Amino acid sequence: MKTALAIFALAAMTGLAACARDPAPEAGADAATAPAAAVADESAAVNEALPPVVVYKLATCGCCQTWSEHMQAAGFPVETRDIEDLDAIKAEAGVPYGQGSCHTAKVGDYFVEGHVPADDVKRLLAERPDALGLTVPGMPIGSPGMEQGDTREPYDVLLVAKDGTTSVFAHHGD
Repeated sequence: MKTALAIFALAAMTGLAACARDPAPEAGADAATAPAAAVADESAAVNEALPPVVVYKLATCGCCQTWSEHMQAAGFPVETRDIEDLDAIKAEAGVPYGQGSCHTAKVGDYFVEGHVPADDVKRLLAERPDALGLTVPGMPIGSPGMEQGDTREPYDVLLVAKDGTTSVFAHHGD
């Protein structure tokens, strides 16, 4: 038993030590053998630059938590705040009446209302339009946080201009 524990401990320490340093390039390695590492480094740098997402939601809403996890998986740092008065947050952010959903998030200078895919939020942040934010009105089945097996409803992600008008930012589904 002691031998098995010692072997396990040694393996664990070796694995941790390996994770703590970059692997040395193999002798004779050229640029053609290293692109995966470069892509991984670039992806990590992009994700480190992502601003935090603050999600305002009701404590009992499971789909809001699932959407928050979707954003974390996409590299965003996420903070959730359980509150009772979502309408005040929506009004302060500028979410147009009738364009709301179950949660409101703030990221950078924008609001993100409802089940907006992380890639659309990344595009918003990259393009920096003169707008208030993005919304997916309602809770379309198949949107991030609203997954139900293979069922998918087509839906639009709307860009909300500073005057409250909307335009289609992205379309998902059929």
